[in-house]
Amino acid sequence: MALEEQKEEIHVLMVSFAAQGHINPLLRLGKRLVSQGLHVSLAITEIFQYRMQNSSSSSTTINSISGIQLLFFSDSFSIDYDRVSNLDYYMETLGKVGPINLSKLIKDYFHGAPKKLACIVNNPFVPWVADVAAEHKIPCAMLWIQPCTLFAIYYRFYKNLNLFPTLTNPEMSVQLPGLPLLYTQDLPSFVLPSNPFGSFPKLFAEMFQNMEKLKWVLGNSFYELEKEAIDSMAELCPILPVGPLVPPSLLGEDQNPDIGIEMWQPHETCMEWLNHQSPSSVVYVSFGSIIVLSAEQLKSIAAALKNSNRPFLWVVKGSAPDGSGVLPLEFLEEIKDQGLIVAWCPQTEVLAHPAIACFLTHCGWNSMLEAIAAGVPMIGYPQWTDQPTNAKLIDEVLKIGMRLMPESNGVITTEEVEKCIKEIMVGPRSEQFKENAAELKGAARVAVADGGSSDRNIQVFVEEIAGSSCTRVRCVHESVVQECS
Repeated sequence: MALEEQKEEIHVLMVSFAAQGHINPLLRLGKRLVSQGLHVSLAITEIFQYRMQNSSSSSTTINSISGIQLLFFSDSFSIDYDRVSNLDYYMETLGKVGPINLSKLIKDYFHGAPKKLACIVNNPFVPWVADVAAEHKIPCAMLWIQPCTLFAIYYRFYKNLNLFPTLTNPEMSVQLPGLPLLYTQDLPSFVLPSNPFGSFPKLFAEMFQNMEKLKWVLGNSFYELEKEAIDSMAELCPILPVGPLVPPSLLGEDQNPDIGIEMWQPHETCMEWLNHQSPSSVVYVSFGSIIVLSAEQLKSIAAALKNSNRPFLWVVKGSAPDGSGVLPLEFLEEIKDQGLIVAWCPQTEVLAHPAIACFLTHCGWNSMLEAIAAGVPMIGYPQWTDQPTNAKLIDEVLKIGMRLMPESNGVITTEEVEKCIKEIMVGPRSEQFKENAAELKGAARVAVADGGSSDRNIQVFVEEIAGSSCTRVRCVHESVVQECS
């Protein structure tokens, strides 16, 4: 039930790191909050405004999306500065200037009646937003944009509650409440002693050491998908799953257009090509918007797809400066009657197409949730961050697909890819994969429907934003009520 009319406008400000996979879940959450009678704005750094303008065929400046006001603040860098190659320095600088510029935006935009800024929502990659919220005495929520399983792992790691691999014991396994036994290959790369990235683990450490600044932790998942992991956090730091935050068409809400943004133009021929394929025949391959595969990785996948003799749709986004990410011309000629290779595609429509049989994925959480909502079995090819754990979920927990296993040298061979494609398409477990995927598809729709588990959690959140005296996190599945600390 939506909020009753109030004289004072209740506003929620969402703040996101300027990446498509971070912004879209927040936008979809924002749309659900708008439907409950709240006023919602999204603040992003100005570089994203520039990227949106470049990706749009219209010359009109985009100021709002489906009733959500877009606000922009400076990250202090020029438009042409390479934020990716200098990621650690960029994140460090953003952590210093972001709070100053966001605070100014809040003072400029949210001043006086009838606007009441009742809540600020951030995501894990801009943890300093919680400090800004505290400065302005505004309650803060975080939307966790990875599986709740990862939240449980990171919480226990950064709070030093359990033992994890070290330089002296790099191969130790980890047993956590509510989770399967995790080997080194199953753990997120940020908790491993071999992790080469500095900025993101630093951000996570900062966030988990300052959880008391968050009044709510929301999760882009649903209770029925990760029941054990969610329950395992009930007494430590409850997480309220409010997803899956995916395009509504995947949830049977076809009358509602998606609020998400696309930074790349999809290839127009994808859907037409799929329309000419047999039902449940196509292998869909995509590794998201960031990952560029090495020449060796491309070669093994290309050979496996060719040898499978099955139609495939492969998204190969483009080459990197070192020459990786480029398919050989002879391969393109050999498979012209078997597969379609494009730079980008409308993934939501592709996954929902009846011709799709399985999804070979890097196991990014947004892509995984879309496949789950579409009922499509997966083959996991994880690369870094949360992806190894996500692949574990696909294979051993949810049992909706398989995980490619590398050789001792870390290389995933053509034979391994080929074997998994065959197994998931026609192997002894193929029907079970399809049945499990279909069951989760139904559960996702129930979770977001009126009265579903995620819908009820959003109601709890909205009611507390609107003025409940409760100052602690609550989960509708547990009687335990406890602040995160």
